[in-house]
Amino acid sequence: MEDLVIRDADVVDGSGADAYRADVVIDAGRIVSIVKEAAAAGCQRPRATREIDAEGLVLSPGFIDMHAHSDLALLRDPDHGAKAAQGVTLEVLGQDGLSYAPVDDRTLEEVRRAITGWNGYGDDIDFDWRSVGGYLDRLDRGIAVNAAYLIPQGTVRALVVGWEDRAATPAELDRMRRLVAEGLEQGAVGLSSGLTYTPGMYARDAELTELCRVVGSYGGYYCPHHRSYGAGALEAYAEMVALTREAGCPLHLAHATMNFGVNKGRAPELLALLDRALEAGADITLDTYPYTPGCTTLAALLPSWASEGGPEEVLARLTDPATAGRIRHDLEVTGSDGCHGVPVEWETIEISGVADPALGDFVGRTVRESADLRGEAPWDTARRLLVRDRLGTTILQHVGHEENVRAIMRHRAHTGGSDGILRGSKPHPRAYGTFPRYLGHYVRELGVLTLEECVAHLTSRPAARLRLPDRGLVREGYRADLVLFDPRTVAPGATFAEPRRLPTGIPYVLVDGRFVIEDGRRTDALPGRSVRRTPL
Repeated sequence: MEDLVIRDADVVDGSGADAYRADVVIDAGRIVSIVKEAAAAGCQRPRATREIDAEGLVLSPGFIDMHAHSDLALLRDPDHGAKAAQGVTLEVLGQDGLSYAPVDDRTLEEVRRAITGWNGYGDDIDFDWRSVGGYLDRLDRGIAVNAAYLIPQGTVRALVVGWEDRAATPAELDRMRRLVAEGLEQGAVGLSSGLTYTPGMYARDAELTELCRVVGSYGGYYCPHHRSYGAGALEAYAEMVALTREAGCPLHLAHATMNFGVNKGRAPELLALLDRALEAGADITLDTYPYTPGCTTLAALLPSWASEGGPEEVLARLTDPATAGRIRHDLEVTGSDGCHGVPVEWETIEISGVADPALGDFVGRTVRESADLRGEAPWDTARRLLVRDRLGTTILQHVGHEENVRAIMRHRAHTGGSDGILRGSKPHPRAYGTFPRYLGHYVRELGVLTLEECVAHLTSRPAARLRLPDRGLVREGYRADLVLFDPRTVAPGATFAEPRRLPTGIPYVLVDGRFVIEDGRRTDALPGRSVRRTPL
């Protein structure tokens, strides 16, 4: 007898085809047979040591989060209920050009400080790796869901060049190419960049093109957080399309939004740009989250010149009155490159988390609201937070547009990504709610996508981008990374007021054939492992 049969499920198989009713049999972590209702008539139905009655439930492939910031969360808490409860069975880490491999001792400390707001400083983590392969080996000790890794270009640049705003020398570029190649050989699926974050933003296009040539030669893809999502957003998208075409490298656009007032209603222009490139033969995909606010660190808004040299240099500039005045002018008048070329509107910047618990009173208020309570200018409040919290403050940026969100999620190259930051007292609810929100709000309530379309966006499309030959579809022989959900009730529990509430309507989630969610509750199983690049 087999391990498990899921009986009378409405199978939405991830291909985009219509749902069908079937019994699905699982053994040794794989789907071994699918017996459709019509074929089962008059025949003996499959048997197994365990049966699940899936009457009224949809069975789909597990969801793939194409943009996750769980790099330390998976090590800190391998249980990872925030994602497992959503039906996520695979996350892609190493995003936005900054993560924890490859590093040396110096760079590791610098990166830990630079992205404390994303992942915490990591006092509770044993950083016993330095290479990409070492990090993936660490994940293989056991996690709730599977994880793939992108080599972070900013970390590579910090390791080789440092945090200075200058071009890499030929020797430095050669070393960066070698590090990227080594990371891909050790299992990374591609390269990420954060081109509004230091030090990745200091790389010129020629440097990025050379690194992307390496990525393309290994069958990986380039995932840039590009140079602007505000003023100049379309030009920034076009830059990435041209760069990867020159490099011969597939492109995956991270959190592909059109934000700020300058881009209201302009999603069709972005989609037309991408359609022209796709029709010309480009290999392009993108991911989005189904919310309008964004999320990052308060320090990320600073101009690039103020961020040069790393965290200690930033803090020194903020404490110098004359330099702080220049920073304020760039933020409030010119529009800093860290804020996407748009003058900051402090009423849109909500504090979502602080590294120092003593600053907790700021959480849940906009910078302007906190400034008004203190009778001071918003810049003075922001500057105090940056210094006292040692750049560890996270924010929500209320700068998105619903019509853009809906238009982009309909596109043929679209996939889902939470961009979820799990730290902070009041994180963005997308960390806990992205995938059920797609299914509940945008499918059931609004009809922006059909259920079959949406599941394909969240499963087979990302699996194809990751070049995974046996994931992303409900097919015989495929891995049993599966979700059972109720299409009538599936919904996020997380809200902006209560961002850590778990979703409803997802009673079963399997990773490698083992239940990580059973009867709506987290089990103690840790079947997830690293998913490494498939060799060409």
